Amino acid sequence: MRDKFLLAFRSIRERKARSILTVLGIAVGIAAIVSLMSVGYGMEEAITGELTGMADMISVMPGEIRGAHSYIEKGSFTDRDVSDLQRIGGIKEISAMTYDAAEVEYRNENVPIFVFGGDTKELEGFYVEPVGLKEGRWLRENDYKACVIGDRVANDFFDEVIHVNDKLVINSDKFIVVGVFEKGDMLYSNDVDSNIFLTLRAAKEVLQTDEIKYIIVRVYKIEEAERVAEEIEEVINDNHGLDDFAMAMTMGSMIEMMDDIFNIIQGVLVGIAAIALIVASIGIMNTMLMSVMERTHEIGVMKAIGAKSRDVLSLFLLESSIVSLVGGVTGCVVGVIVAKVLSFLGSTASGLEIAAIVKPEVLLAGIAVAVIVGVLSGFYPARKASRMSPVEAVRYG
Repeated sequence: MRDKFLLAFRSIRERKARSILTVLGIAVGIAAIVSLMSVGYGMEEAITGELTGMADMISVMPGEIRGAHSYIEKGSFTDRDVSDLQRIGGIKEISAMTYDAAEVEYRNENVPIFVFGGDTKELEGFYVEPVGLKEGRWLRENDYKACVIGDRVANDFFDEVIHVNDKLVINSDKFIVVGVFEKGDMLYSNDVDSNIFLTLRAAKEVLQTDEIKYIIVRVYKIEEAERVAEEIEEVINDNHGLDDFAMAMTMGSMIEMMDDIFNIIQGVLVGIAAIALIVASIGIMNTMLMSVMERTHEIGVMKAIGAKSRDVLSLFLLESSIVSLVGGVTGCVVGVIVAKVLSFLGSTASGLEIAAIVKPEVLLAGIAVAVIVGVLSGFYPARKASRMSPVEAVRYG
């Protein structure tokens, strides 16, 4: 076995340039798998951590989610729904909210913008604490003609930047800006950046509606959240005479949905990286076939002095395995470095603290995949070499 290793190393060293290119081919595929999966795990943990911090909250919506992104709204809640929910045991707080698009005017420019109204204390805990304000203050319950705006509303929607104490006209009613949000991170940007926030009373009047389109429920005990969510759906569905009018979603359910989405994303990323491995395997096969052709005479001499077919087969498989192993280890090292860089860039872009989570099983799997790909790719050339006739092989060249 020692002689086979020495022969394999000698062969690899003699074809240094070709071997390095083959190692790089394997390394690219393995690095892609390791880096993408590590960043994916880090992103999953960051988002799950954010959601876990709101584990006592239940989001209640008048509709259902179909597929991964499609929300079908079925109407709105009523004051009776809210009062009936207050009778359910285990509920700590109930906050009713409404929203709709409104015509907003600022310095003779008109833009349709979503207006969101609700309990100011509840909205503060839900949006202000995680996002923060860069100007001014948050709404008070008696701020009837005041509003707080998102970052994009302040900076992107109009030609001129909006600041605290500037005035907006929302559906013909004048409001003064008392606060401006910081730019939201990946989890909050859609909910905050493009919206205007009012008190519930002001929102209902400016939107000319008594409809309640969203309810936030907080429970005393997190372990009772699923039970409370089921009761909420039953109560509201009975009120509206439908089996699936309301959807009460706990943070646990949202985390499960995110897990499913991340599994799909991981599968797609691994599929993309697998393409690089397929290309690398073709490179290994090509390298080994060229090696067999160049060493036909050598193979004939080996067989003539007593080497068996299985010795030749194992020698060539050993060569491809060594090249693949080096490529796999190199790919893992490069993959960890790339994952760190990607996580830093992702954290900067999203505003979330995304750490690259490099799992040992991913590294081991990467090396194992590299070796398996090497062995499978080298099998045909090795088999071809082992079946050569000694007499014909010695004549070659």
